[in-house]
Amino acid sequence: MSISDLVLKNDEKAIFGLRELYSSYGYMKYKVSKFEEYDLYARNKSFLISENILTFTDTDGRLMALKPDVTLSIIKNIGNGQQGTHKLYYNENVYRTSASADGFREIMQTGLECIGDIDLYAMSEVITLAQKSLDTISGDNILDLSHMGFVLGLMEELGILDADADILVGYIGHRNIPAIKAFCADRGLSEGDTAKICKMTELYAPIKDALWAVSDMVCGDRMRAAFDELSGICRILDASGDTDRIYLDFSTVNDMNYYNGVIFKGFVKGIPDSILSGGRYDSLMAKMGKKAGAIGFAVYLDMLERLPCDERRYDVDTVLLYDAADAELVMKIADELRAEGKSVKIERGATGNVRYKQLLKVNGEGVEILEAND
Repeated sequence: MSISDLVLKNDEKAIFGLRELYSSYGYMKYKVSKFEEYDLYARNKSFLISENILTFTDTDGRLMALKPDVTLSIIKNIGNGQQGTHKLYYNENVYRTSASADGFREIMQTGLECIGDIDLYAMSEVITLAQKSLDTISGDNILDLSHMGFVLGLMEELGILDADADILVGYIGHRNIPAIKAFCADRGLSEGDTAKICKMTELYAPIKDALWAVSDMVCGDRMRAAFDELSGICRILDASGDTDRIYLDFSTVNDMNYYNGVIFKGFVKGIPDSILSGGRYDSLMAKMGKKAGAIGFAVYLDMLERLPCDERRYDVDTVLLYDAADAELVMKIADELRAEGKSVKIERGATGNVRYKQLLKVNGEGVEILEAND
């Protein structure tokens, strides 16, 4: 049975398209519980999109939460020491405050996780799926790519550590050049070092061009490893398709207590905020006692409400009127019309405010056409 796009909302269309996409790459659907103990989220609040969590007391006295996130639940339930790589995707309801509305909402979220021995191919595959996810939603999209190792590696080389690194990462994330310059002056950094941080922050270009632009900045083992990783990913993605819509943007940063490698955000035309976010989160795995690497992303389907929906000129293809006609004849005619792929609403008299392409009436001899619209 096929489902007409006209009866699906933007988020519903995305769910079906993304499920088909992830399955075609061998990712398996994963189901998690609707509830988790509140402590799981309390320990990792800065990992969540929203710190607001709906809680309740279970019958055994435990404080439980309606899950605001899926990744934490998946990590919690993945066993240590399992062989191979877990390639999982999910369609789950999460419960949190939404950027598009006030108060708590039940939001359908789709995403995937790749957990295990994460190599260059695994990272490239997940990034490819992130870009294809955006393509499923809109052909007019951009994927911004960054690497926490490159950003933090530069800070290490310049002697910026701990709390200062947190502060500077915040300024970089907001592209706040005046604040960055003031920070560097206050810490006694040279004009040359300040210029490096500003150059890294302001850079925004297709990844192939951008890597050349920052190659002369690389210093130290951590930056070199990050640069080599980004270069390798670029080569793989370029061999498999178009990289023109993948931009290198080091202002795309995330919490360094959770993310340790490549990170990315996806945007589509018509929505000012990112609708997709993800990255390498080995640090989160270690924090939760798991000995494995991990990379994944989530698509925020509630954001798709901001995209315009296809306008329907008609509510239904055919309105079928009847008066004293035989009920069996009415049913037979309606079934024949539906077999032709038409939607049919049957009314005994007035049509009300229904917009229709065709108005028919059943009489003793068959069907009479009362009105037809283009």
